[in-house]
Amino acid sequence: MAAVFLLASLSVFMTSPSAGLTVIDMTFDMGSDLTVAWPGNPPFNFTILSRGQQPNYWYESNYFGTPEHAGTHVDAPAHFNQNSWRVHDIPASRLVGPAVVIDVSEKAASDPDYRLSVDDIQSWEKTHGRVPDGAVVLMNSGRDSLYPNATLVFGTDTPTDPSTFHFPGIHPDAATFLTEQRDVTAVGVDTPSTDYGQSRTFETHVILARHNILGLENVRNMNRLPPRGATIMIGLVNLYDGSGGPARILGIIDGAASRTASGHAFRMDVLLWVLAVFSLLRTVS
Repeated sequence: MAAVFLLASLSVFMTSPSAGLTVIDMTFDMGSDLTVAWPGNPPFNFTILSRGQQPNYWYESNYFGTPEHAGTHVDAPAHFNQNSWRVHDIPASRLVGPAVVIDVSEKAASDPDYRLSVDDIQSWEKTHGRVPDGAVVLMNSGRDSLYPNATLVFGTDTPTDPSTFHFPGIHPDAATFLTEQRDVTAVGVDTPSTDYGQSRTFETHVILARHNILGLENVRNMNRLPPRGATIMIGLVNLYDGSGGPARILGIIDGAASRTASGHAFRMDVLLWVLAVFSLLRTVS
């Protein structure tokens, strides 16, 4: 209940007209017919335990079960590196950061195996400035509209066979550039994997994990964010020993910040509030 109250209070704060904020939900619904997972994972399960009128009140209680890596979710670094952070190790400060949205949708439309490149990042920087420290870098391939049709999401008529997958991802060279030459917190994609569909060695996953960089997968509504100036909040379930987990990812657009001369700022008061809420949520979870 404490976690629900805190999230509700944060929602009120962020949607208040005086706050001047727009909040974009970047998360797909989770449900038995709505959650796409990598082949081999058990299906999402939602079971109604109780739902009905009691003598003096209405009462509902349900059970749900899900793979860690299904739907909109976070890859903790331990997913691909045994010496890196598991979910409970991730500092709350790494769950919030300035958004960098790199649009490769035109390239991905003509090449389903397209991978975000170093050139794409540097081209973005020529227009919008250097990737800020602590950034959450998002690759917008324009494919979120395909979800939750697994055939379309995985780009194959056989979505149970990973060898046939065709969807965009992040090139290992770009992952190396972001982890070694920039100071990023997380990278995200609107596809099922930060590696492209035809990957067999998952090099991008390995590079990100080695540097304790979070991976965000099956993220939606990137096209509703500006290229720079928004803030990303990652509501990751605090799963002890987990290699990842479902997340409610929010894009927060501050109207005042977006009107600054550079368009690069995001409000520090919002960031501090979000960090405080996350710290409390992790304490009470």
